[in-house]
Amino acid sequence: MSAPTKADLPIRPAPAATRGTAPQPPLLTGERVVIRGFREDDLPALYELHSDPVAMRHWSFPPWTDIRQAAGYFADALAARDPDRMLCWVITLAGEDRLIGTTTLCSIDRAQGRAELGYALAVPYWGQGLAFEATRLVVDHGFRKLGLRRIEADIDPRNTGSCRLAERLGFIREGMLRERWCVGGEISDTALYGLLARDWR
Repeated sequence: MSAPTKADLPIRPAPAATRGTAPQPPLLTGERVVIRGFREDDLPALYELHSDPVAMRHWSFPPWTDIRQAAGYFADALAARDPDRMLCWVITLAGEDRLIGTTTLCSIDRAQGRAELGYALAVPYWGQGLAFEATRLVVDHGFRKLGLRRIEADIDPRNTGSCRLAERLGFIREGMLRERWCVGGEISDTALYGLLARDWR
């Protein structure tokens, strides 16, 4: 199953003084997955995920080809620990503390009660319901702990696996944004999904 959405961290360097200084996001535990904050030793697995052209087929930037490309992205992930702006988690299997994917709540607007969900999962773990379990924990945290009213997802409509995952979570496809992205010279649309707190199961 293809899991990534377009919502994610921008690739830019973060000031060294901000790296890892904020508290970790809360630990979220499911039956098979544990969602935790980023650590320095996650960098190799993060690069492995984002350098895979299959996993990144519908992403908002091309697959990485050099681990140095991950540096700014990773610094942002370590620094983005602000429940009023962005929360970034690593997806791990319960009992195996290794990054197999990532999930985020980004573009958080507490005044408007809104955020955007992002997720990616390494290809060997597709088709097992792990992305669903992980994102369900994050969505529940957004609604029940952060008090959000609405969570959105920006998905390439060709990414049928990700569309199915969003719909299984209860997201509604609310519209199509034509030619919204240009990645590696390829133009693609966005299917915009939304889920309201009052509809959360």
